Amino acid sequence: MLQTIKFLVLLLLYSYSAISQNQFQFVPVKNAVSKQKLTNKEWAEWQHKDIIDDSIPGISLDKAYQFLKTKKHSSIIVAVIDSEIDINHDDLKNQIWINKDEIPNNGIDDDNNGYIDDIHGWNYVGTNKGDNVPYTSYEYVRILRKYKPLFDKYNSISDVPKKDIENFKLYQKAYLAYNFEVEKRKSEIARFKRIERRFLKGKSIAKKYFPKENYASSTLDSLKLTISDVDEKESISKLVYYIKYNIDEKWVDSRVNFEKFKINTLLNFDYNDRLLTNDDIHNLNDFPYGNNNVQGIYGINHATQIASLIAATRNNNIGINGINDNVQLMPLSIAVVGNEFDKDITLAIRYAVDNGAKVINMSLGKTFSMYPEWVNEAIKYAEDHDVLIVTSSGNNGLNIDKNNDFPTDNINGIESVRNFIKVGNTSQNIDSTLVFSNSNYGKKNVDIFAPGTRITSLSRSGKVKDTGTSLSCAVVSGIASLLFSYYPNLSASEVKQIIMESGVSYDIDVLKPYARGEKQDPNKVPFSSLSKSGKIVNAYNALLLAEEVSKKKK
Repeated sequence: MLQTIKFLVLLLLYSYSAISQNQFQFVPVKNAVSKQKLTNKEWAEWQHKDIIDDSIPGISLDKAYQFLKTKKHSSIIVAVIDSEIDINHDDLKNQIWINKDEIPNNGIDDDNNGYIDDIHGWNYVGTNKGDNVPYTSYEYVRILRKYKPLFDKYNSISDVPKKDIENFKLYQKAYLAYNFEVEKRKSEIARFKRIERRFLKGKSIAKKYFPKENYASSTLDSLKLTISDVDEKESISKLVYYIKYNIDEKWVDSRVNFEKFKINTLLNFDYNDRLLTNDDIHNLNDFPYGNNNVQGIYGINHATQIASLIAATRNNNIGINGINDNVQLMPLSIAVVGNEFDKDITLAIRYAVDNGAKVINMSLGKTFSMYPEWVNEAIKYAEDHDVLIVTSSGNNGLNIDKNNDFPTDNINGIESVRNFIKVGNTSQNIDSTLVFSNSNYGKKNVDIFAPGTRITSLSRSGKVKDTGTSLSCAVVSGIASLLFSYYPNLSASEVKQIIMESGVSYDIDVLKPYARGEKQDPNKVPFSSLSKSGKIVNAYNALLLAEEVSKKKK
């Protein structure tokens, strides 16, 4: 099963100033000792397992902690730029950052950073009234809203002034994306309506045989055997399915209404998604806005999931084990339903850097960006202050060497900074499905892969199992925090290079991810062709490499 997979096991000495390729010896995984069976608890944290000991393509975290047993460490700050976060969760509350330069709840900006009472971070989508805006627009809608008055008068690109051509091209792309999404939402409404008609037709036929409608799916299954009419038989079969999955008129109405709601908010040119924050999204200097309530009021779980994978308290029999609980989590809330604002992303990165974060986790992304130069300047600001940024590659099944995914460190085809990591999603399967089917990929723009499929994390109400590159991103941030904790003399660029070089190489062919609505290409490609490193991140190997680099610097 694992005949051609290769695993990095031995580290050679080298100069930290030039971490080169081919510095490792590889041993075939067929020599590994495979566990007979994993318990449910072990499977719940499969991402921590080891390919040699467990035959699972995890990050070897248990082995990493054996290596770290006698080593000293220090606490570092990890900023989580994401949604609101449950800072009172029993498994996270001891890891929440506290701004010691701010006096709680005195209504004064004690540290003169422009943020009043920012005790634990900041909520950029919060309002002066203490609430927040749960829905925002897609970025291409904002682009259309901005440029429509300027470009609607032009019939073709030849009519556009030269200085506006690039913005006009962006405007045209935004319209294509907008029209596609509107049609998709309308198609979904039509699909739900078809389901409703089939459901009602099935009910009508069933009523012929059960006038009191006193039937269950089992009785309808038996009924099918006695019906000779093909159309009736098919309708009853569909009804059995709908009953089994609790699909009825109420179910249809809720989904139709939600699709209409999305059209009226996410896709509506007239929807004012900054009404309550009351700031100008086109002006970085229009600040302050938002509030200090990083806990939020809507109960969105995304950031809590991310934070728990990075830093949930280890070995306390509560929730899950994070990768590194010796961190301070700095919540910076910018995400709701819809696309994040470039302004919020930019200010959040700068806040994280200015307040001591060593790692910034951004499990977010979008296909359009109105002000990418703002975000790129903030990323460069982080590089100048030796801060590592880790972000997710996205879940669209696209090659992001050919399709946009923001934020990015790729400016005009050139990698602009050395402190930025973009992460794809792998599964627990050592076969052609090693890369999850909707993970974005790219030999140039995805740096490395990490486990992100069926991962157990924390929500406000308990545990949740989820899949996505957001989770993969958190795994890499957790490993990066370990490296900084135990080897504080490493730079952000060195930690990035260590993570890239020390990953596990799987010499197998895999199925390429594919976009929703498209057919998967049956032709396989080398796993190594889907990212820059061609590897899956590994905590144990990264620590071995970090130790050698750190020693060379002392």
